[in-house]
Amino acid sequence: MSLHPQPSTPIPPQTRQVAQAAFPRGNRYMQLRDTLGTLYDDALFADLFPQRGQAAQAPWQLALVTLLQFAENLSDRQAADAVRSRIDWKYLLGLELTDPGFDFSVLSEFRQRLVAGKAEERLLTHLLVCCQDQQWLKAGGKQRTDSTHVLARVRDLNRLECVGETMRFTLNSLATLLPDWLARHLPPEWAARYGPRVEEYRLPHTKPQRLAYAQQVGQDGWWLLEQIAQDEQAARLWQLPAVDIVRRVWLQQFQVVDGQLSWRVENQGELPPSAQLIISPYDIEARFSRKRTTTWVGYKVHLSETCEADQPHLITQVATTVSTEADSTTLPQIQQGLADQSLLPAQQLVDTAYVSAELLVQSQQLYQVELVGPARKDQKWQALAGQGYAAADFHLDWDAQQATCPQGHPSQSWIRTLEKGQPRVFIKFSRKHCGPCPVRAQCTRMKRRAIKLRADAQYEALQAARARDSQADWPLLYNQRAGIEGTLSQGVRGFDLRRSRYVGLAKTHAQHLFIAAAMNLCRIVNWLNGVPLAQTRQAAFERLIPPARA
Repeated sequence: MSLHPQPSTPIPPQTRQVAQAAFPRGNRYMQLRDTLGTLYDDALFADLFPQRGQAAQAPWQLALVTLLQFAENLSDRQAADAVRSRIDWKYLLGLELTDPGFDFSVLSEFRQRLVAGKAEERLLTHLLVCCQDQQWLKAGGKQRTDSTHVLARVRDLNRLECVGETMRFTLNSLATLLPDWLARHLPPEWAARYGPRVEEYRLPHTKPQRLAYAQQVGQDGWWLLEQIAQDEQAARLWQLPAVDIVRRVWLQQFQVVDGQLSWRVENQGELPPSAQLIISPYDIEARFSRKRTTTWVGYKVHLSETCEADQPHLITQVATTVSTEADSTTLPQIQQGLADQSLLPAQQLVDTAYVSAELLVQSQQLYQVELVGPARKDQKWQALAGQGYAAADFHLDWDAQQATCPQGHPSQSWIRTLEKGQPRVFIKFSRKHCGPCPVRAQCTRMKRRAIKLRADAQYEALQAARARDSQADWPLLYNQRAGIEGTLSQGVRGFDLRRSRYVGLAKTHAQHLFIAAAMNLCRIVNWLNGVPLAQTRQAAFERLIPPARA
Protein backbone atom coordinates (compact mmCIF):
# COMPACT_ATOMS: atom_id res chain seq x y z
CA MET A 1 0.00 0.00 0.00
CA SER A 2 1.13 3.56 -0.69
CA LEU A 3 0.55 6.73 1.27
CA HIS A 4 -0.16 10.17 -0.09
CA PRO A 5 -0.53 12.33 3.04
CA GLN A 6 -3.77 14.24 3.14
CA PRO A 7 -4.76 17.04 5.51
CA SER A 8 -7.11 16.01 8.29
CA THR A 9 -10.72 16.59 7.34
CA PRO A 10 -13.19 18.47 9.56
CA ILE A 11 -16.11 16.69 11.18
CA PRO A 12 -18.93 16.31 8.62
CA PRO A 13 -21.93 18.50 9.54
CA GLN A 14 -24.35 15.57 9.68
CA THR A 15 -22.01 13.56 11.92
CA ARG A 16 -21.65 16.55 14.25
CA GLN A 17 -25.42 17.15 14.37
CA VAL A 18 -26.35 13.54 15.06
CA ALA A 19 -23.54 13.08 17.63
CA GLN A 20 -24.56 16.19 19.56
CA ALA A 21 -28.19 15.03 19.53
CA ALA A 22 -27.22 11.55 20.70
CA PHE A 23 -24.88 12.88 23.41
CA PRO A 24 -26.33 16.21 24.61
CA ARG A 25 -24.13 16.06 27.73
CA GLY A 26 -21.02 15.26 25.77
CA ASN A 27 -18.91 12.17 25.28
CA ARG A 28 -15.27 11.51 26.13
CA TYR A 29 -14.24 10.86 22.51
CA MET A 30 -16.13 13.89 21.27
CA GLN A 31 -14.43 15.94 23.98
CA LEU A 32 -11.01 14.66 22.88
CA ARG A 33 -11.71 15.72 19.29
CA ASP A 34 -12.89 19.15 20.41
CA THR A 35 -9.85 19.62 22.68
CA LEU A 36 -6.96 17.96 20.85
CA GLY A 37 -8.27 17.91 17.27
CA THR A 38 -7.21 14.90 15.21
CA LEU A 39 -4.13 14.42 17.45
CA TYR A 40 -2.14 12.71 14.67
CA ASP A 41 -1.55 13.46 10.98
CA ASP A 42 -0.51 11.37 7.99
CA ALA A 43 2.91 13.03 7.70
CA LEU A 44 3.89 11.48 11.05
CA PHE A 45 3.79 8.01 9.43
CA ALA A 46 4.82 8.86 5.85
CA ASP A 47 8.18 7.05 6.09
CA LEU A 48 6.45 3.73 6.86
CA PHE A 49 4.63 3.52 3.52
CA PRO A 50 5.91 3.29 -0.08
CA GLN A 51 5.08 6.07 -2.51
CA ARG A 52 3.55 3.76 -5.12
CA GLY A 53 0.78 1.21 -4.90
CA GLN A 54 -2.79 0.95 -3.66
CA ALA A 55 -3.81 3.88 -1.46
CA ALA A 56 -3.65 3.07 2.25
CA GLN A 57 -6.20 3.88 4.90
CA ALA A 58 -5.35 7.21 6.53
CA PRO A 59 -2.72 6.29 9.17
CA TRP A 60 -3.76 9.10 11.53
CA GLN A 61 -7.16 7.41 11.73
CA LEU A 62 -5.60 3.99 12.26
CA ALA A 63 -3.45 5.41 15.06
CA LEU A 64 -6.54 6.79 16.82
CA VAL A 65 -8.47 3.56 16.31
CA THR A 66 -5.53 1.64 17.80
CA LEU A 67 -5.68 3.75 20.96
CA LEU A 68 -9.47 3.42 21.20
CA GLN A 69 -9.09 -0.32 20.72
CA PHE A 70 -6.74 -0.61 23.68
CA ALA A 71 -8.77 1.86 25.74
CA GLU A 72 -11.77 -0.49 25.50
CA ASN A 73 -9.80 -3.77 25.23
CA LEU A 74 -11.29 -4.69 21.84
CA SER A 75 -10.08 -7.18 19.27
CA ASP A 76 -9.24 -6.01 15.74
CA ARG A 77 -12.61 -7.21 14.45
CA GLN A 78 -14.50 -5.49 17.27
CA ALA A 79 -12.59 -2.24 16.71
CA ALA A 80 -13.34 -2.29 12.97
CA ASP A 81 -17.04 -2.88 13.76
CA ALA A 82 -16.99 0.08 16.19
CA VAL A 83 -15.67 2.35 13.42
CA ARG A 84 -18.65 1.36 11.28
CA SER A 85 -21.32 1.50 13.97
CA ARG A 86 -20.47 4.00 16.71
CA ILE A 87 -21.32 7.67 16.33
CA ASP A 88 -18.74 8.89 18.86
CA TRP A 89 -15.93 7.06 17.02
CA LYS A 90 -17.05 8.59 13.70
CA TYR A 91 -17.05 12.02 15.35
CA LEU A 92 -13.50 11.57 16.63
CA LEU A 93 -12.29 10.20 13.27
CA GLY A 94 -14.13 12.82 11.19
CA LEU A 95 -16.13 10.24 9.21
CA GLU A 96 -19.50 10.44 7.51
CA LEU A 97 -22.28 8.49 9.16
CA THR A 98 -22.48 6.32 6.04
CA ASP A 99 -18.75 5.55 5.98
CA PRO A 100 -18.33 1.73 5.77
CA GLY A 101 -15.01 1.74 7.63
CA PHE A 102 -12.29 -0.77 6.73
CA ASP A 103 -11.45 -4.44 7.03
CA PHE A 104 -10.17 -5.45 10.46
CA SER A 105 -6.91 -6.83 8.98
CA VAL A 106 -5.80 -3.24 8.27
CA LEU A 107 -5.16 -2.74 12.00
CA SER A 108 -2.69 -5.63 12.28
CA GLU A 109 -0.93 -4.45 9.11
CA PHE A 110 -0.59 -0.99 10.64
CA ARG A 111 0.90 -2.40 13.84
CA GLN A 112 3.33 -4.49 11.80
CA ARG A 113 4.48 -1.38 9.95
CA LEU A 114 5.04 0.40 13.26
CA VAL A 115 7.09 -2.46 14.72
CA ALA A 116 9.05 -3.11 11.51
CA GLY A 117 9.88 0.59 11.22
CA LYS A 118 10.72 0.87 14.95
CA ALA A 119 8.04 3.56 15.12
CA GLU A 120 5.78 2.06 17.79
CA GLU A 121 6.73 4.81 20.27
CA ARG A 122 5.37 7.56 18.03
CA LEU A 123 1.78 7.17 19.24
CA LEU A 124 2.75 7.84 22.86
CA THR A 125 5.50 10.36 22.11
CA HIS A 126 3.31 12.54 19.88
CA LEU A 127 0.52 12.48 22.45
CA LEU A 128 2.99 13.70 25.09
CA VAL A 129 4.09 16.51 22.75
CA CYS A 130 0.45 17.59 22.43
CA CYS A 131 0.13 17.52 26.22
CA GLN A 132 3.21 19.74 26.48
CA ASP A 133 1.61 22.18 24.03
CA GLN A 134 -1.47 22.26 26.27
CA GLN A 135 0.74 22.95 29.34
CA TRP A 136 -0.39 19.70 30.95
CA LEU A 137 3.12 18.27 31.00
CA LYS A 138 6.60 19.65 31.50
CA ALA A 139 10.08 18.58 32.52
CA GLY A 140 11.19 18.78 36.13
CA GLY A 141 8.92 18.14 39.08
CA LYS A 142 8.31 14.62 40.35
CA GLN A 143 7.79 11.36 38.52
CA ARG A 144 7.44 7.83 39.87
CA THR A 145 8.43 4.48 38.36
CA ASP A 146 7.59 0.87 39.05
CA SER A 147 7.25 -2.46 37.23
CA THR A 148 4.97 -5.46 37.08
CA HIS A 149 5.16 -8.88 35.47
CA VAL A 150 3.62 -9.70 32.09
CA LEU A 151 2.47 -13.16 30.98
CA ALA A 152 3.62 -14.24 27.52
CA ARG A 153 1.12 -15.53 24.99
CA VAL A 154 2.39 -19.10 25.34
CA ARG A 155 1.84 -22.02 27.65
CA ASP A 156 4.12 -22.52 30.63
CA LEU A 157 5.93 -25.70 29.55
CA ASN A 158 8.06 -27.98 31.65
CA ARG A 159 11.28 -29.37 30.15
CA LEU A 160 9.70 -32.49 28.61
CA GLU A 161 6.84 -30.48 27.14
CA CYS A 162 9.31 -27.94 25.77
CA VAL A 163 11.44 -30.42 23.84
CA GLY A 164 8.38 -32.33 22.59
CA GLU A 165 6.62 -29.15 21.45
CA THR A 166 9.84 -27.91 19.83
CA MET A 167 9.95 -31.04 17.68
CA ARG A 168 6.27 -30.66 16.85
CA PHE A 169 6.71 -26.96 16.03
CA THR A 170 9.70 -27.67 13.77
CA LEU A 171 7.98 -30.52 11.93
CA ASN A 172 4.88 -28.40 11.31
CA SER A 173 7.06 -25.57 9.97
CA LEU A 174 8.94 -27.92 7.64
CA ALA A 175 5.69 -29.53 6.49
CA THR A 176 4.43 -26.11 5.46
CA LEU A 177 7.60 -24.89 3.73
CA LEU A 178 9.15 -28.11 2.35
CA PRO A 179 6.55 -30.89 2.45
CA ASP A 180 8.23 -33.06 -0.21
CA TRP A 181 11.60 -33.08 1.56
CA LEU A 182 10.04 -33.88 4.93
CA ALA A 183 7.86 -36.66 3.47
CA ARG A 184 10.98 -38.42 2.16
CA HIS A 185 12.75 -38.30 5.55
CA LEU A 186 9.91 -38.54 8.07
CA PRO A 187 9.86 -41.84 10.05
CA PRO A 188 6.28 -43.22 10.14
CA GLU A 189 6.15 -43.48 13.94
CA TRP A 190 6.67 -39.72 14.29
CA ALA A 191 3.09 -39.02 13.24
CA ALA A 192 1.77 -40.56 16.46
CA ARG A 193 4.62 -39.22 18.59
CA TYR A 194 4.52 -35.57 17.48
CA GLY A 195 1.10 -35.19 15.88
CA PRO A 196 -0.97 -34.38 19.01
CA ARG A 197 -0.04 -31.44 21.20
CA VAL A 198 2.49 -32.41 23.86
CA GLU A 199 0.82 -32.06 27.27
CA GLU A 200 1.75 -33.22 30.73
CA TYR A 201 -1.16 -35.66 31.13
CA ARG A 202 -0.05 -37.50 27.96
CA LEU A 203 3.54 -37.88 29.14
CA PRO A 204 4.93 -40.84 31.13
CA HIS A 205 4.55 -40.61 34.90
CA THR A 206 7.46 -42.56 36.39
CA LYS A 207 10.95 -41.11 36.47
CA PRO A 208 12.58 -43.90 34.35
CA GLN A 209 9.81 -43.63 31.75
CA ARG A 210 10.15 -39.83 31.57
CA LEU A 211 13.92 -40.13 31.15
CA ALA A 212 13.42 -42.67 28.36
CA TYR A 213 10.94 -40.33 26.66
CA ALA A 214 13.40 -37.44 26.90
CA GLN A 215 16.14 -39.60 25.39
CA GLN A 216 13.84 -40.65 22.55
CA VAL A 217 12.88 -37.07 21.70
CA GLY A 218 16.52 -36.04 21.95
CA GLN A 219 17.61 -38.77 19.52
CA ASP A 220 14.81 -37.83 17.10
CA GLY A 221 15.81 -34.17 17.10
CA TRP A 222 19.49 -35.02 16.73
CA TRP A 223 18.69 -37.35 13.81
CA LEU A 224 16.65 -34.60 12.11
CA LEU A 225 19.50 -32.11 12.42
CA GLU A 226 21.92 -34.69 11.00
CA GLN A 227 19.64 -35.29 7.99
CA ILE A 228 19.56 -31.56 7.29
CA ALA A 229 23.34 -31.32 7.62
CA GLN A 230 23.99 -34.28 5.29
CA ASP A 231 21.55 -33.29 2.54
CA GLU A 232 23.07 -30.67 0.22
CA GLN A 233 19.61 -29.81 -1.14
CA ALA A 234 18.47 -29.02 2.40
CA ALA A 235 21.28 -26.59 3.18
CA ARG A 236 18.88 -23.65 3.07
CA LEU A 237 16.92 -25.21 5.93
CA TRP A 238 19.58 -23.93 8.33
CA GLN A 239 18.27 -20.44 7.59
CA LEU A 240 14.79 -21.31 8.84
CA PRO A 241 13.92 -19.99 12.32
CA ALA A 242 12.31 -23.33 13.27
CA VAL A 243 15.52 -25.27 12.58
CA ASP A 244 17.58 -22.74 14.51
CA ILE A 245 15.16 -23.01 17.44
CA VAL A 246 15.40 -26.80 17.64
CA ARG A 247 19.20 -26.53 17.46
CA ARG A 248 19.29 -24.00 20.33
CA VAL A 249 16.83 -25.95 22.50
CA TRP A 250 18.81 -29.15 22.00
CA LEU A 251 22.03 -27.41 23.03
CA GLN A 252 20.33 -26.23 26.21
CA GLN A 253 18.49 -29.45 27.15
CA PHE A 254 20.92 -32.14 25.97
CA GLN A 255 24.65 -32.75 26.00
CA VAL A 256 26.97 -35.13 24.17
CA VAL A 257 29.11 -37.28 26.50
CA ASP A 258 31.49 -39.83 24.94
CA GLY A 259 29.62 -39.54 21.66
CA GLN A 260 26.23 -40.22 23.28
CA LEU A 261 23.38 -37.73 23.55
CA SER A 262 22.10 -37.42 27.13
CA TRP A 263 19.45 -35.43 29.00
CA ARG A 264 20.95 -32.67 31.15
CA VAL A 265 20.45 -33.04 34.91
CA GLU A 266 18.67 -30.01 36.30
CA ASN A 267 19.77 -30.15 39.95
CA GLN A 268 23.47 -30.52 39.04
CA GLY A 269 23.80 -27.11 37.41
CA GLU A 270 23.96 -28.46 33.86
CA LEU A 271 21.16 -26.23 32.56
CA PRO A 272 21.82 -22.62 31.48
CA PRO A 273 20.44 -19.82 33.69
CA SER A 274 16.84 -18.64 33.32
CA ALA A 275 17.96 -15.53 31.44
CA GLN A 276 19.12 -17.79 28.57
CA LEU A 277 16.79 -20.79 28.80
CA ILE A 278 14.14 -21.04 26.06
CA ILE A 279 10.82 -21.98 27.66
CA SER A 280 8.65 -22.33 24.54
CA PRO A 281 9.46 -22.63 20.82
CA TYR A 282 6.53 -20.34 20.06
CA ASP A 283 8.09 -17.36 21.88
CA ILE A 284 11.82 -17.77 22.30
CA GLU A 285 12.20 -14.41 24.07
CA ALA A 286 9.84 -15.23 26.95
CA ARG A 287 11.66 -16.25 30.13
CA PHE A 288 10.76 -17.93 33.39
CA SER A 289 11.17 -15.70 36.43
CA ARG A 290 10.32 -15.60 40.11
CA LYS A 291 9.61 -12.70 42.47
CA ARG A 292 8.98 -13.82 46.02
CA THR A 293 6.02 -16.25 45.70
CA THR A 294 5.06 -15.22 42.14
CA THR A 295 6.38 -17.22 39.19
CA TRP A 296 5.63 -16.52 35.55
CA VAL A 297 6.82 -16.95 31.96
CA GLY A 298 6.96 -13.76 29.97
CA TYR A 299 8.24 -10.24 30.37
CA LYS A 300 8.33 -7.22 32.66
CA VAL A 301 6.95 -3.73 32.01
CA HIS A 302 8.11 -0.50 33.69
CA LEU A 303 5.83 2.55 33.74
CA SER A 304 6.86 6.10 34.68
CA GLU A 305 4.28 8.82 35.32
CA THR A 306 4.08 12.40 36.51
CA CYS A 307 2.58 13.04 39.95
CA GLU A 308 2.09 16.80 40.22
CA ALA A 309 -0.94 17.77 42.28
CA ASP A 310 -2.20 20.43 39.85
CA GLN A 311 -1.72 18.49 36.60
CA PRO A 312 -3.05 15.22 35.12
CA HIS A 313 -0.95 12.21 36.00
CA LEU A 314 0.38 11.12 32.61
CA ILE A 315 2.51 8.10 31.71
CA THR A 316 5.72 9.47 30.22
CA GLN A 317 7.85 6.40 29.56
CA VAL A 318 7.36 2.67 28.98
CA ALA A 319 10.11 0.06 29.09
CA THR A 320 9.49 -3.62 28.36
CA THR A 321 12.21 -6.14 29.20
CA VAL A 322 12.68 -9.86 29.60
CA SER A 323 11.38 -11.07 32.93
CA THR A 324 14.83 -11.86 34.33
CA GLU A 325 16.27 -8.35 33.93
CA ALA A 326 16.74 -6.54 37.25
CA ASP A 327 14.94 -3.23 37.80
CA SER A 328 18.24 -1.50 38.54
CA THR A 329 19.56 -2.61 35.14
CA THR A 330 16.56 -1.06 33.37
CA LEU A 331 16.65 2.31 35.15
CA PRO A 332 19.34 3.90 32.90
CA GLN A 333 17.25 2.94 29.86
CA ILE A 334 14.20 4.56 31.45
CA GLN A 335 16.05 7.78 32.25
CA GLN A 336 17.57 7.94 28.77
CA GLY A 337 14.10 7.54 27.28
CA LEU A 338 12.86 10.46 29.37
CA ALA A 339 15.91 12.51 28.36
CA ASP A 340 15.22 11.85 24.67
CA GLN A 341 11.75 13.37 25.14
CA SER A 342 13.05 16.26 27.28
CA LEU A 343 10.84 15.03 30.12
CA LEU A 344 13.39 14.25 32.82
CA PRO A 345 12.04 14.89 36.33
CA ALA A 346 13.87 16.68 39.11
CA GLN A 347 12.96 13.80 41.45
CA GLN A 348 12.23 10.21 40.46
CA LEU A 349 10.40 8.17 43.10
CA VAL A 350 11.20 4.44 43.00
CA ASP A 351 11.33 1.43 45.29
CA THR A 352 14.45 -0.27 46.62
CA ALA A 353 14.88 -2.48 43.52
CA TYR A 354 15.87 0.59 41.48
CA VAL A 355 18.25 2.07 44.08
CA SER A 356 21.98 1.41 44.26
CA ALA A 357 24.98 3.58 45.07
CA GLU A 358 26.02 3.53 41.42
CA LEU A 359 22.58 4.64 40.20
CA LEU A 360 22.31 7.39 42.81
CA VAL A 361 25.49 8.93 41.41
CA GLN A 362 24.76 8.20 37.75
CA SER A 363 21.24 9.68 37.92
CA GLN A 364 22.60 12.92 39.33
CA GLN A 365 25.69 13.21 37.16
CA LEU A 366 24.22 12.21 33.79
CA TYR A 367 20.62 13.40 34.06
CA GLN A 368 20.50 15.79 37.06
CA VAL A 369 17.79 13.58 38.55
CA GLU A 370 17.51 12.97 42.29
CA LEU A 371 16.73 9.29 42.71
CA VAL A 372 14.38 8.95 45.68
CA GLY A 373 13.90 5.51 47.14
CA PRO A 374 14.79 3.43 50.21
CA ALA A 375 18.54 2.83 50.16
CA ARG A 376 19.81 -0.67 50.77
CA LYS A 377 20.92 -1.13 54.38
CA ASP A 378 24.41 -2.07 55.50
CA GLN A 379 24.30 -5.87 55.85
CA LYS A 380 27.44 -6.23 57.99
CA TRP A 381 26.81 -7.63 61.46
CA GLN A 382 27.96 -4.43 63.15
CA ALA A 383 25.26 -2.38 61.39
CA LEU A 384 22.57 -5.04 61.79
CA ALA A 385 23.23 -5.35 65.54
CA GLY A 386 22.91 -1.60 65.99
CA GLN A 387 25.43 -1.71 68.82
CA GLY A 388 28.83 -2.25 67.20
CA TYR A 389 30.93 0.08 65.07
CA ALA A 390 29.72 -0.01 61.46
CA ALA A 391 31.60 1.43 58.50
CA ALA A 392 29.59 4.63 58.78
CA ASP A 393 31.13 5.26 62.22
CA PHE A 394 34.63 5.66 60.72
CA HIS A 395 35.91 9.05 59.57
CA LEU A 396 37.15 9.00 55.98
CA ASP A 397 39.58 11.47 54.44
CA TRP A 398 39.30 10.70 50.72
CA ASP A 399 41.97 13.20 49.68
CA ALA A 400 44.54 11.89 52.13
CA GLN A 401 43.35 8.29 51.65
CA GLN A 402 43.16 7.84 55.39
CA ALA A 403 40.48 6.38 57.66
CA THR A 404 40.19 6.96 61.41
CA CYS A 405 38.38 4.54 63.69
CA PRO A 406 35.99 5.71 66.46
CA GLN A 407 38.87 5.33 68.96
CA GLY A 408 41.02 7.77 66.99
CA HIS A 409 43.47 5.30 65.39
CA PRO A 410 44.47 5.82 61.73
CA SER A 411 44.25 3.11 59.08
CA GLN A 412 47.34 1.15 58.07
CA SER A 413 46.54 0.73 54.34
CA TRP A 414 44.16 2.17 51.74
CA ILE A 415 43.90 0.14 48.51
CA ARG A 416 41.76 1.03 45.49
CA THR A 417 40.51 -1.94 43.47
CA LEU A 418 37.70 -3.10 41.18
CA GLU A 419 34.91 -5.51 42.05
CA LYS A 420 32.60 -6.60 39.20
CA GLY A 421 33.72 -3.57 37.27
CA GLN A 422 32.90 -1.12 40.08
CA PRO A 423 35.57 0.86 42.00
CA ARG A 424 36.06 -0.20 45.60
CA VAL A 425 38.32 0.86 48.48
CA PHE A 426 39.80 -1.76 50.84
CA ILE A 427 40.95 -0.33 54.19
CA LYS A 428 42.89 -2.18 56.87
CA PHE A 429 43.85 -1.16 60.40
CA SER A 430 46.94 -2.18 62.34
CA ARG A 431 46.97 -5.14 64.73
CA LYS A 432 49.03 -2.96 67.05
CA HIS A 433 45.99 -0.74 67.55
CA CYS A 434 43.21 -3.32 67.20
CA GLY A 435 44.74 -6.02 69.44
CA PRO A 436 44.64 -4.16 72.79
CA CYS A 437 41.60 -2.04 71.87
CA PRO A 438 38.99 -2.27 74.71
CA VAL A 439 36.05 -2.16 72.23
CA ARG A 440 37.43 -4.60 69.66
CA ALA A 441 34.58 -7.07 70.30
CA GLN A 442 32.11 -4.39 69.21
CA CYS A 443 34.17 -3.57 66.12
CA THR A 444 35.44 -6.84 64.64
CA ARG A 445 35.59 -10.58 65.22
CA MET A 446 39.01 -10.78 63.62
CA LYS A 447 42.42 -9.76 64.97
CA ARG A 448 42.13 -6.40 63.21
CA ARG A 449 39.42 -4.38 61.46
CA ALA A 450 39.12 -4.30 57.67
CA ILE A 451 36.52 -2.31 55.73
CA LYS A 452 35.50 -2.56 52.07
CA LEU A 453 33.72 0.53 50.72
CA ARG A 454 32.47 1.88 47.43
CA ALA A 455 34.39 4.69 45.76
CA ASP A 456 34.09 8.15 47.26
CA ALA A 457 31.17 9.57 45.23
CA GLN A 458 29.15 6.35 45.49
CA TYR A 459 29.87 5.96 49.20
CA GLU A 460 28.86 9.53 50.00
CA ALA A 461 25.68 9.22 47.91
CA LEU A 462 24.69 6.01 49.68
CA GLN A 463 25.34 7.47 53.13
CA ALA A 464 23.31 10.57 52.24
CA ALA A 465 20.43 8.40 51.04
CA ARG A 466 20.49 6.35 54.26
CA ALA A 467 20.53 9.54 56.32
CA ARG A 468 17.56 10.89 54.33
CA ASP A 469 15.62 7.67 55.00
CA SER A 470 15.86 8.29 58.74
CA GLN A 471 14.51 11.86 58.65
CA ALA A 472 11.06 12.66 59.98
CA ASP A 473 9.71 13.96 56.65
CA TRP A 474 10.90 10.91 54.68
CA PRO A 475 7.58 8.97 54.85
CA LEU A 476 5.69 12.01 53.54
CA LEU A 477 8.02 12.26 50.53
CA TYR A 478 8.21 8.56 49.76
CA ASN A 479 4.47 7.97 50.16
CA GLN A 480 3.98 9.85 46.89
CA ARG A 481 5.47 6.83 45.11
CA ALA A 482 2.48 4.68 46.10
CA GLY A 483 0.38 6.16 43.30
CA ILE A 484 2.28 4.20 40.67
CA GLU A 485 0.88 1.03 42.24
CA GLY A 486 -2.59 2.33 41.40
CA THR A 487 -1.47 3.02 37.82
CA LEU A 488 -0.23 -0.55 37.44
CA SER A 489 -3.49 -1.81 38.92
CA GLN A 490 -5.48 0.32 36.48
CA GLY A 491 -3.41 -1.00 33.60
CA VAL A 492 -3.87 -4.61 34.68
CA ARG A 493 -7.59 -4.43 35.56
CA GLY A 494 -8.84 -1.99 32.96
CA PHE A 495 -6.45 -2.37 30.02
CA ASP A 496 -5.20 -5.99 30.24
CA LEU A 497 -1.60 -4.89 30.81
CA ARG A 498 -0.72 -8.19 32.49
CA ARG A 499 -1.27 -10.39 29.41
CA SER A 500 0.56 -10.04 26.12
CA ARG A 501 -1.64 -10.16 23.04
CA TYR A 502 1.29 -10.90 20.79
CA VAL A 503 4.40 -13.07 20.55
CA GLY A 504 7.84 -11.58 21.06
CA LEU A 505 9.40 -8.74 23.01
CA ALA A 506 9.05 -6.08 20.28
CA LYS A 507 5.32 -6.62 19.75
CA THR A 508 4.69 -6.87 23.49
CA HIS A 509 6.47 -3.55 23.97
CA ALA A 510 4.28 -2.02 21.25
CA GLN A 511 1.19 -3.25 23.10
CA HIS A 512 2.40 -1.60 26.31
CA LEU A 513 3.01 1.68 24.49
CA PHE A 514 -0.50 1.63 23.02
CA ILE A 515 -1.98 0.88 26.45
CA ALA A 516 -0.01 3.74 28.02
CA ALA A 517 -1.25 6.19 25.36
CA ALA A 518 -4.83 4.94 25.79
CA MET A 519 -4.59 5.37 29.57
CA ASN A 520 -3.33 8.92 29.05
CA LEU A 521 -6.33 9.74 26.84
CA CYS A 522 -8.70 8.50 29.54
CA ARG A 523 -6.84 10.46 32.21
CA ILE A 524 -6.92 13.65 30.15
CA VAL A 525 -10.70 13.43 29.79
CA ASN A 526 -11.15 12.75 33.51
CA TRP A 527 -8.89 15.68 34.39
CA LEU A 528 -10.77 18.02 32.04
CA ASN A 529 -14.03 16.97 33.66
CA GLY A 530 -12.72 17.31 37.20
CA VAL A 531 -13.07 13.61 38.05
CA PRO A 532 -11.15 13.06 41.32
CA LEU A 533 -8.54 10.35 41.63
CA ALA A 534 -9.78 7.14 43.21
CA GLN A 535 -8.79 6.58 46.83
CA THR A 536 -7.25 3.46 48.26
CA ARG A 537 -9.94 0.87 48.80
CA GLN A 538 -10.75 -0.28 52.33
CA ALA A 539 -12.66 -3.25 53.64
CA ALA A 540 -16.15 -2.46 54.94
CA PHE A 541 -15.22 -3.11 58.58
CA GLU A 542 -12.13 -0.88 58.28
CA ARG A 543 -14.31 2.06 57.30
CA LEU A 544 -16.22 1.65 60.57
CA ILE A 545 -13.10 2.21 62.70
CA PRO A 546 -12.48 5.88 63.58
CA PRO A 547 -9.08 7.13 62.30
CA ALA A 548 -7.84 7.86 65.83
CA ARG A 549 -8.38 4.23 66.86
CA ALA A 550 -7.24 2.56 63.62
